[in-house]
Amino acid sequence: MFKAVVNLFFPKVCYACLNILDDYANTICIDCRHHLPVTNFHFEHNDTIKKVLYGRAKIENGTALFRFEKKGLVQQLIHGLKYKGYENIGFFLGNWLGGELKTITHYSSVDIVIPVPLHKNKLRKRGFNQVTKFGQQIAIALHTDYSEDVLVKITNTKSQVNKKRFARWSSHEELFALQNPSIIKNKHILLVDDIITTGATLEACIAVLNQAQNVKISIATMAIA
Repeated sequence: MFKAVVNLFFPKVCYACLNILDDYANTICIDCRHHLPVTNFHFEHNDTIKKVLYGRAKIENGTALFRFEKKGLVQQLIHGLKYKGYENIGFFLGNWLGGELKTITHYSSVDIVIPVPLHKNKLRKRGFNQVTKFGQQIAIALHTDYSEDVLVKITNTKSQVNKKRFARWSSHEELFALQNPSIIKNKHILLVDDIITTGATLEACIAVLNQAQNVKISIATMAIA
């Protein structure tokens, strides 16, 4: 009864379509979940992300949960997560992708999950890294470690949202530094981010992680553009 009263005055809405959620739905309504453009890369052993990074960075495996479409449901979700503070979207998507990856042999050897970091100034302003809960939930599903103490961002770049593709690609002369390399020595790392477009940010992260001894790197993102 109390829950019904709360929902009457503060109704839960779907973060994708913004319609009111049914009592049995959580975060995303059933209709939106059905229409979200899943990639199934990890189920199909699709090498699209390897091709994005071909000749620039070597990875073991790569997947993205969704295909990103302009003005689509996925854009609505990621925008709500990053700019409106709806952190439970990251939790929901991490549970979703983590539940699938734990069934895939290629991801069973992951030793540690590491998020693409935010610069400390942007982190202070936003209050959270939009990838944190996503990565944490994947780590829980894979029964492995999660760490934000390995990669740090050392250049405070402007948002990539309104940049053209070439500008995003050419702006990655930044960016990241490695700390506590012993944490990842001889480890299989799963590097997680919200969206992959040109792959420049992930390429920069991979170059830094490869400074550690004998690492293998895989990638998992919420979406691919």
